[in-house]
Amino acid sequence: MELWGFSMKRMTKVKIQDFFKAVLLCLFALSIPAMLALYAVQAKKYTDLTKEVVELEAKQEKLIEENKKLISDISQLSSAERIERIAVEELGMHKAEAEDIVRVEMTGEKK
Repeated sequence: MELWGFSMKRMTKVKIQDFFKAVLLCLFALSIPAMLALYAVQAKKYTDLTKEVVELEAKQEKLIEENKKLISDISQLSSAERIERIAVEELGMHKAEAEDIVRVEMTGEKK
């Protein structure tokens, strides 16, 4: 059937094409705010992670300084001079003379 020189089939095809064009245009128009929302979410995540990294770096620096202090304390507390002074002054110990040293020899038998 023809209407003013157009076939019904051609008009239906044009309507379908117009419908799909309208749908694609709507999808495109809706995708812009969706992309902006995704960008905002990603920016928030990036900001949060950046803040966390800064906090962790500060914590790491504090722990490194504390570790250096502890290593220094260990070095100071385990020095031979300090141990000898405590042994002599506080514990009443003295350096062993050669005749005070007893050597014990073990045989190889085990029970």
